Amino acid sequence: MREICQDKLPFYPWMEEKLRRLPGMQVMDPADWLVVDEAYGPQMTYREELLAERRDQVYQMSDAATPAAEEVLAAILASLAVAPGYAFSDGAVTCPDGRVVRIADGPPLVQAARLVQEDLVLMEKRGAEYALSGAVLCFPASWSLAEKFNRGLIGIHQPVEDYDDDIARRVGRMFDLIKPERPMWRANALVYGNPDLHQPRREDARRKTDPTGCLWARIERQGLRRLANTGVVVFTIHTYVVPLEAVPEPARGKLLERRQSFGLAGLA
Repeated sequence: MREICQDKLPFYPWMEEKLRRLPGMQVMDPADWLVVDEAYGPQMTYREELLAERRDQVYQMSDAATPAAEEVLAAILASLAVAPGYAFSDGAVTCPDGRVVRIADGPPLVQAARLVQEDLVLMEKRGAEYALSGAVLCFPASWSLAEKFNRGLIGIHQPVEDYDDDIARRVGRMFDLIKPERPMWRANALVYGNPDLHQPRREDARRKTDPTGCLWARIERQGLRRLANTGVVVFTIHTYVVPLEAVPEPARGKLLERRQSFGLAGLA
């Protein structure tokens, strides 16, 4: 178990009606697409380890998604060129934690994920539904990239009880409305008995939670941005984890109340 925590949560999605109700999509300022916070260094060290030691678990890519991966990398580089803490020189990027990432030394999506805290998921429209066609997912919140790879939105969210056909249609329509110049974001919240960021889990495996042990609040800030050239939607996931006692009242009590109403699996 590895504990990498932020000092505090930047917001409390379960306390805001606009974020609490599914799908909870909000317009995002393009300048806020990527976030660097105080956990950048430890999170990126962990990501480098996972990419080196568990590549098959955290990276999947279809051949058809390669152009989208290249476009994501270009978009991230353009954003970081004006972001504090990054320096560019001779095809390499020096990151806020001092690592040097040589862009040509690996697959485009992997190199992009080595620059930013966000996990990167490519959602490609196939017929009437969007499918997961590529991803670097180092910090899954109880789902398996290998199991969800190439699935559509409904299959990806199986077996989430709240994600019914109506929600699926609404989310699909929201994806269709995403414009390159108008990204969206949403958030979720979970309570875990283990602070580890890397928590893959297959659909048939129950997550064990000790109701008497220590608890952590885990939220995901999920961005959705359509790529201008390929039309693929890139889904970014920035994960925050704090000890539950770091959440002030009344937000802490409300989170625990909602957690109990959803069972020990938490609130998604």
